[in-house]
Amino acid sequence: MNKQELARAIYEVSHLTGEFKLRSGQVSNEYFDKYRFEARPDLLKEIAKQLAPQIPAGIEALAGLEMGGIPIATALSLETGIPCVFVRKEAKEYGTRQFAEGLDVRGKKLCLVEDVITTGGQVILSAADLKSAGAIATDVLCVIHRGNGKEPKLEEAGLHMKPLFTMADLKAHL
Repeated sequence: MNKQELARAIYEVSHLTGEFKLRSGQVSNEYFDKYRFEARPDLLKEIAKQLAPQIPAGIEALAGLEMGGIPIATALSLETGIPCVFVRKEAKEYGTRQFAEGLDVRGKKLCLVEDVITTGGQVILSAADLKSAGAIATDVLCVIHRGNGKEPKLEEAGLHMKPLFTMADLKAHL
């Protein structure tokens, strides 16, 4: 499957219309239900295959953000052999009480993995949490950026995002 075919498949499986409130607080008349492509092994495997070459050199672990980034990071880990860590929005209040699960992030160069990014608010928060735990977190991969592939808030936070697709990419086949 080439990139255009994957874009078309993701669009057809996950594009919804209506009125949707996004995590950023914005309201949109279209929505990409990422769980619809993340639940499809054929698409998830192809997403990992096409995202893998975008992983920056020297990355020691993939940081999948709760909840949608976790299946993407896991698929990427299977594709590349790079370990992954699962990043919660907040530390759990029981057991180990950690916000990052799977391995010790201290001193590790991480690539944050997210499914869909609008403004990057949660990515910025999670990156700050990881950095406070001693991780090196400056790179971000996502499947879909709802904008044009550049996110000023992420750039201001010192994070370099590489989306597999922008909204224009996903709609190019229409």
